[in-house]
Amino acid sequence: MALVPFIFILLYHVKPAMTGLVNATSMKYIYQRNILRFPNTDKCYSDGHWYLFQNFNEWSFACQQMLISTFPIDKEKRNYVREVENAVFSVVYPTPLKNPRLAAVNDDVLTTILNVDPAVKDSKAFLQFVSGNNVLPGSKPLAHRYGGHQFGYWAEQLGDGRAVMLGEFVNHNGERWELQLKGSGLTPYSRRGDGKAVIRSSVREFLCSEAMYALGIPTSRAASIVVSDDPVTRDQFYNGNFKTERAAVVLRLAKSWFRIGSLEILTISNEISLLRSLVDFIIKNYFPNIDLNDTGKYLAFFQEVVEQTAFMIALWQSVGFTHGVCNTDNFSILSITIDYGPFGFVEGYDPKFVPNTSDDDGRYSYEKQPDVGKFNLNKLRLALLPLLNKKQAKEAVMILNGYADVYKFNFMKLFYSKLGFKSITSFNEDDEQFIAILLKIMEDTKADFTMTFRELSEISLETLSDLIKQDNIPEKWWALNVLSNHDWFSKWLKIYINKLKEENISESARQNIMLKVNPRYILRNWIAQTAIEKTEQNKFDELKFVLEVLKKPYTYNERAEEKGFASPPPTWARKLRVSCSS
Repeated sequence: MALVPFIFILLYHVKPAMTGLVNATSMKYIYQRNILRFPNTDKCYSDGHWYLFQNFNEWSFACQQMLISTFPIDKEKRNYVREVENAVFSVVYPTPLKNPRLAAVNDDVLTTILNVDPAVKDSKAFLQFVSGNNVLPGSKPLAHRYGGHQFGYWAEQLGDGRAVMLGEFVNHNGERWELQLKGSGLTPYSRRGDGKAVIRSSVREFLCSEAMYALGIPTSRAASIVVSDDPVTRDQFYNGNFKTERAAVVLRLAKSWFRIGSLEILTISNEISLLRSLVDFIIKNYFPNIDLNDTGKYLAFFQEVVEQTAFMIALWQSVGFTHGVCNTDNFSILSITIDYGPFGFVEGYDPKFVPNTSDDDGRYSYEKQPDVGKFNLNKLRLALLPLLNKKQAKEAVMILNGYADVYKFNFMKLFYSKLGFKSITSFNEDDEQFIAILLKIMEDTKADFTMTFRELSEISLETLSDLIKQDNIPEKWWALNVLSNHDWFSKWLKIYINKLKEENISESARQNIMLKVNPRYILRNWIAQTAIEKTEQNKFDELKFVLEVLKKPYTYNERAEEKGFASPPPTWARKLRVSCSS
């Protein structure tokens, strides 16, 4: 079976790990979004019937704001940078923007999550709300206190340095969503920053969160982006070249913004009672399958997070997504993708791809994300230790050791699906080699990650074989053209065809599966940059168009094709760089 003897790359290979409490069911774990059911009286409708709000002045947050009613709030009311103790949140009001302009709105989020008629986006009340210039009556915006390990080292108190949670909304499905305004100004956790966000970083977050959602990856969502005339000064690449940019804010949503660092700071600060309260709250509201009266609830919680995080990262790898800053303060406790900063999608395949120019050592490269996931989960394990007895502490180590198997299974399942296999539930060494060799060919030729799989989806394998023999692959199959230059590719293709026959998968069935999981359009840096530059000129059509394309990544879009969204990236794109500066 194997074409050449070489080490299987990228599949997070470690010494055989003890699976511990990770059983057969969890090995086949498939992430399901938690749909939380709350009492009808807590839904944001006065008459008990749901509808789309056509007047934004009638829209409101939930009657019961769980966070502020559950957790101790910072007693200091003044807003200045400081160390906060024995509190999970501080009350902080957003800083108003000068001359706010609504750059774009995500109608899907408005209707399906916030139950708002898209027509309200033309109202002054809506603009004032999403810009942070008006806080709804009775609302107390919150900035969250958390810590985190950044680039492997404990960074002490971090927290929401440029964001405030405006409130909690419960929609017609009983889903509770936390609305957070990013770029809203100074908070106690701003450290040396000003709490503002610039247009370039805001556009990237707005677009990428929705791109990831459309790709089926657990993620926070984005409702709107507002630009302003407020000047902000940034040293984008930390090289002394300061530049004045303009501020922007993104209204983003998640079921919860708690992250691993939320627990870490409480353990390290020896605030164990508060730690217990926080974890109990998280289990009760976001992990309904765990019995709160079970003495093993904290262990069960840890196992759930381990499994879900392993699956999330396997999903990242399957689309070439590289987060860029996988610190524990950027890792959601619900295993959703959050905090889009210097991210990037792998283009010419390079497993060592690092999108963040601030990451000098390549700690958060594409190929290292699985390892970083385990590192972060180990920090979560350590944070939970005060809640575990000695036996449970040992079992937690076993659960963590099972992470590699959960990740590897999901990685293989996802990549086999990308090649048109859907019913395979176990994988042997030959199966691993089959994927590994394709990735090695892609790496050697620097073939485009996204278009390699997409073009394999669109072309018949018999046609491809004939074209390779003729050495005449048309330019429209540009990624396959690059691959065909490798000596191994034609041999790999024969093995691919034989595997499909062994599984009794027809050509039409293969293509049908692949076209549903291999996107044609992703948020390439150059596409984002084009939208950023237009937005900085207060021209918002490109931003809106890119959003609509990314919402349907598997659907052919003629205008997107004309713009080159599925073509080889322009040469100028090679010079683009992103950093932690936002």
